[in-house]
Amino acid sequence: MTQEIATLGGGCFWCLEAVYNEMEGVRKVVSGYMGGFVSEPSYEAVCTGKTGHIEVVQLTFDSEIASYRDILEVFFGIHDPTTKDRQGNDRGPQYRSAIFYHTPQQKETAQALLRELADEDAFGAPIVTELRPAETFYPAEDYHQEYFANHPNQPYCSFVVAPKVSKFREHFAGKRRA
Repeated sequence: MTQEIATLGGGCFWCLEAVYNEMEGVRKVVSGYMGGFVSEPSYEAVCTGKTGHIEVVQLTFDSEIASYRDILEVFFGIHDPTTKDRQGNDRGPQYRSAIFYHTPQQKETAQALLRELADEDAFGAPIVTELRPAETFYPAEDYHQEYFANHPNQPYCSFVVAPKVSKFREHFAGKRRA
């Protein structure tokens, strides 16, 4: 088994966590914060949009089962990379689209995929996803971990998270955990 780490921001971390928990090869998903200038940020502080942090998920995955490109293809398939500081009704800099690369190879893979998507005009608008080196990862508070699994009937989960999980199941059935 070859383990790698990926860190991605694509709106609310509950959505990304719920999807990647179902992806084959993903061993662990932790919701948290990255990219800001405040040490040990709290959810309340990040929600102000004044910490510089982005809501992210940090994945540990087996790259022999799911490649980094596979991880990124799912990422681009489940969020809108064309809206700056926003995903749906979630607005603010903490919701921006970002890829935090951990190795030069991850950076190259992300750059290549971003070029391909731009060349194909895959989203009908310019991609605003930031590509940045990984920084210190701060895990979110315990109540944010496994949020969708623990609160599937909560209104936000029903109306925002569940459709993204359904989209993953439909469009990436071959990448779904058995």
